[in-house]
Amino acid sequence: MKKNIVFGALLLAAGTLLAADSTSKDDVTAAAKKLADTSYSWKTTMDLGPNSQFTPGPTEGKVEKDGYTWLSSSFQDNTSIAIAKEKKVAVKTEEGWKSGEELGDGNGGFDMNTMMVRRLQNLKTPATEIQEIVGKTAELKKDGDVISGSLTEEGAQSLLTSGFGFGGRRGGNRPPAKEAKGSVKIWLKDGQIVKYETKVTGKMDRNGEEQLIDRTTTTELKDIGKTKIEVPDDAKKKLS
Repeated sequence: MKKNIVFGALLLAAGTLLAADSTSKDDVTAAAKKLADTSYSWKTTMDLGPNSQFTPGPTEGKVEKDGYTWLSSSFQDNTSIAIAKEKKVAVKTEEGWKSGEELGDGNGGFDMNTMMVRRLQNLKTPATEIQEIVGKTAELKKDGDVISGSLTEEGAQSLLTSGFGFGGRRGGNRPPAKEAKGSVKIWLKDGQIVKYETKVTGKMDRNGEEQLIDRTTTTELKDIGKTKIEVPDDAKKKLS
């Protein structure tokens, strides 16, 4: 009898945890879909850990439902701004606004302007990214307005190999990371996502040397339902 009682209690506890995990994922997914149905602004910062030789500048973005997408990216002392409408992209250059077609491939070298074109063409907005992250979690638990949990090994691998890719290139043919681990935190307020953070660690081969990756990416959302993008006339011409 005692064994049956203990076994039943274990089953009940497991069922409660599964239900909580399912509810938390449903809450985040619903909030992400709600976010995708409106306009909003965001700011993403990246911390590459104490052993990193540099810290990437912040990325700021704005999106309108069925409208324009605006992106600003900082690297060292330079800030690039670009606007997209569907798959067309216009970048603010020293010579004025230019379309992605006019910029071409940057002559095969590193070029901030062509990088911005690729980033916008391959951009995953926070609403889309959050839904993908939820699918990469092993479990999610809710504590007040914060939902958090660990990533699956496959999910951690995916985020590690995406890295800080110039030009929006994610993954490519990079070898898999070793000892990949990761976690996610999502902050909600009145049913809306206001902030989310991913932390991934692992070891990757770079030019024959094994390097430790320790990356924390934080995205804060604001002006939800209120964001408007002012597009200069010269930029509109490049997007028409």
